[in-house]
Amino acid sequence: MARDRVLFILKRREDYSQTAHGHSVTLSTGLYNSANYVHDMLKQAGVHTKLVVVVDNNSIDREVTLYRPTHVIIEALWVVPSKFAILSTLHPNVEWIIRCHSEMPFMAGEGIAMDWLGDYVKNPNIIISCNAPRFLRETRYYLKSVMGWDDQTTQQRVIYQPNFYSQKHVRTARKRKDGYIDIACFGAVRPLKNHLVQAHAALKFAQDRKLKLRFHINGGRVEMKGEPMLNNLKGMFEQLHDQGHELINHDWRPREEFLELCSTMDLGMQVSLSETFNIVSADLINQGVPVIGSKEIPWLAPEFVANPVDSAHIVRTLKRAWFWRWFNVKINQSRLNKYTNKSRKIWLSQYH
Repeated sequence: MARDRVLFILKRREDYSQTAHGHSVTLSTGLYNSANYVHDMLKQAGVHTKLVVVVDNNSIDREVTLYRPTHVIIEALWVVPSKFAILSTLHPNVEWIIRCHSEMPFMAGEGIAMDWLGDYVKNPNIIISCNAPRFLRETRYYLKSVMGWDDQTTQQRVIYQPNFYSQKHVRTARKRKDGYIDIACFGAVRPLKNHLVQAHAALKFAQDRKLKLRFHINGGRVEMKGEPMLNNLKGMFEQLHDQGHELINHDWRPREEFLELCSTMDLGMQVSLSETFNIVSADLINQGVPVIGSKEIPWLAPEFVANPVDSAHIVRTLKRAWFWRWFNVKINQSRLNKYTNKSRKIWLSQYH
């Protein structure tokens, strides 16, 4: 019988909409999906678990009081460290886990990350969780230096909790051509997402095939000073308009609608500069769409990994993915499944 009670808590974003009863109807960010997949997997395995979305720090006590968890997983860095002095007193038997979802290059843009991580671990009831091995190693070294821990304490206080991806929408790759090629480069527009270099490579790839490019993005979420990137993309395709090439900007949308959009693409690109998992690539692959990315995506087949700062190399990788698109989908679905199985074992070893 399950003993642990795990509560996942996320902060509500402005682009989340909810029903009158407080249930989310359009939560579709990578962070929410990441937490929700783990929550569902643990629940199916018999672990008592719940996921809630709150407005701010002040809503945490209410949710913990209602659910009475043994473990609370705070998704990402948004709770001010001083808040845990109060929460730990109110709920002394709860183990608090702060789960980080980014690598160090991305964290460098979070101005509070290093300070807050150092403050968090001064509370003995708080554990830091990382979803990527490299950031796990770096965080352990940093916090060991801050706290003067021994190796055993460091491993206990900074743990690995990888992403889990629920593969429910697997389809087979298809081929469609009508003089256009639809290439997706989805995800929030941020500097490290590398949209502009990928757009140049996609253009060259399309022109080599005498096709008109439709380059698809999610421009509704611009983060971490990504406005110049979006402006450059718009300017680039305004100049290319007379040649028939288009930038298509999709609003953020509910999960099932986004998967349906993914299924209409010919190719997916995620040749970004920093990732820990990349749910968008998994979504495209599970809709039967071949994908290329950078070495930052841990499960991506090396045959389809491109150099993110070399557009010519990206073009060559696009050609390989296009020629071997059936193989691309098959091998990446297999590698994603292998990653998922390992992730499931890790989580189930931590909660029962």
